[in-house]
Amino acid sequence: MNSPWENEFRHRIETFEAPFSAKSKGKAISIKIRVTSGCFHREHSPYAYRLIDARLESYPSHDKEFSFIEHESGPELLLYVALGTTGITLAKSVIDLITAIIKARSEGAKRGDRPDYPIELIVRGFSDDGKINEEIVLKFDSLDDPVKGTIEKALKKKIGIVLGRPGKKKKKA
Repeated sequence: MNSPWENEFRHRIETFEAPFSAKSKGKAISIKIRVTSGCFHREHSPYAYRLIDARLESYPSHDKEFSFIEHESGPELLLYVALGTTGITLAKSVIDLITAIIKARSEGAKRGDRPDYPIELIVRGFSDDGKINEEIVLKFDSLDDPVKGTIEKALKKKIGIVLGRPGKKKKKA
């Protein structure tokens, strides 16, 4: 039996994925920036959201590379990951946005946004048999300065796991 949250999540993913699935082979995933306790939304993080909004405004309105959704527990990005033989490729704009959100959280905490609990970067999606897969990518304290390269590498690895495409195993000698 699916929970109401799972049904809502499935609907968000399927709605976002629909325009892409006819054009290419891939899957929609969710990248969530979630606080470990408390909340991370406009009311309690006004400075952070000013920075996030400024970043979002820099993307063309017709850019459908991702969808940004606000939640009380933190923002979520929905994006479509094409499944190819070359591995997982994430758009530079998506990595930049994720890094900017985490940095905005840190800057907001330095300027009084509350609460300032740690955050987790999470990847979620559905397996081929319809079950939710969720992987914690990285955890950040409220004042951590995110490193884009570290975020990108960890995201690619965890997206592969969520999509059932873990990295290639090294051959034994």
